[in-house]
Amino acid sequence: MTRARGLTLIAVLSVATALLSVTQADVQGQTTRSALAGGVPRTPDGRPDLQGTYDLGTLTPLERRAGTPLVLTDEQAKELEIAVARRTQNGNAPVDGNRAAPPKGGDGTPGPYGNVGGYNNFWLDPGSTYTVVDGRKRASLLIDPPDGRVPPLTEAARQRRSSADYNARPTSDAAAREDDPGFEGPDAYNDPEIRPLAERCLLGFSSTSGPPILPTYFYNNLHQIVQTPDHVMILTEMVHDARIVRMNAQHLPQAIRKWLGDSVGHWDGDTLVVDTTNFSDKTRFRGSSVNLHVVERFTRVDAKTLRYQFTIDDPTTWTRPWTAEYTWPATGDMIYEYACHEGNYAMGNILRGARLKEKEAEDAKKSKPQ
Repeated sequence: MTRARGLTLIAVLSVATALLSVTQADVQGQTTRSALAGGVPRTPDGRPDLQGTYDLGTLTPLERRAGTPLVLTDEQAKELEIAVARRTQNGNAPVDGNRAAPPKGGDGTPGPYGNVGGYNNFWLDPGSTYTVVDGRKRASLLIDPPDGRVPPLTEAARQRRSSADYNARPTSDAAAREDDPGFEGPDAYNDPEIRPLAERCLLGFSSTSGPPILPTYFYNNLHQIVQTPDHVMILTEMVHDARIVRMNAQHLPQAIRKWLGDSVGHWDGDTLVVDTTNFSDKTRFRGSSVNLHVVERFTRVDAKTLRYQFTIDDPTTWTRPWTAEYTWPATGDMIYEYACHEGNYAMGNILRGARLKEKEAEDAKKSKPQ
């Protein structure tokens, strides 16, 4: 949950102990040209060395309010960051163990996850600052469309998302409640066969493992890149997903579908471009279909920062492609093991508890006078 957890079981390669300083390069929008100044650490094959651990926690949301600008002034960002710090401090207060039970499903108020009895904000790490791109703080990750809003769904997507069959399938994404990442609606927890993949700790919440890779706004914000000439591994701390990018390869046949898609990479100058297709229908990023196509761009801006940009294209889900970007600051923190449901028998305990409640109800029914 926080940094005080068990060490990860995944071995990682070492990064250079002394990174040379570089100047901010002219990296604008979706440029494909080489964007790095000299002095950037490089691998033995001459490519930019993207390896390291990065903290993706940020206050910048994916979308911004309609009619608001993309760039925040320093004064605006500072005011917002101070307000968040105050709310965080209040939310860190211990939860009263003697408080009354909340109503079924919670009351929706701020506090431990809608006041349903969860832990306090001390255990959460939503970030404390807004992401900085080109030296300016951003109000949203989304940069295209220019209004900072995800394009409308197609009519086919709206019909698909309203079908009972679609909603009954397990998913890792907040398809039912996009304003509440990680919550797939109350009915998603009524049957062990349809409990969400993220809730079962099979895939990261809210596309934290990607693609596209989004900030979680929860905790476990670290990601690690390990790089060789033939493969790039992107390890996500949240739910321990490890995505393997095959360099200069062909995509798998369309019949082969994967939860994280099939990621193929190539270098465009000094930018690593990762093209991902072949998604499973269990992924459903924000309601997407198996036709989801994600193109990611990783560019080392300086010795301590990566610029991450992605473009989403699924003509069966959205009326047009859309693009977002943010920066990944390097960190010296360690990645720790994330162990839950599938590894600690919680699912079995949930089912045993349900059977016990059923037996108690049946016994009570039998004991009533006829």
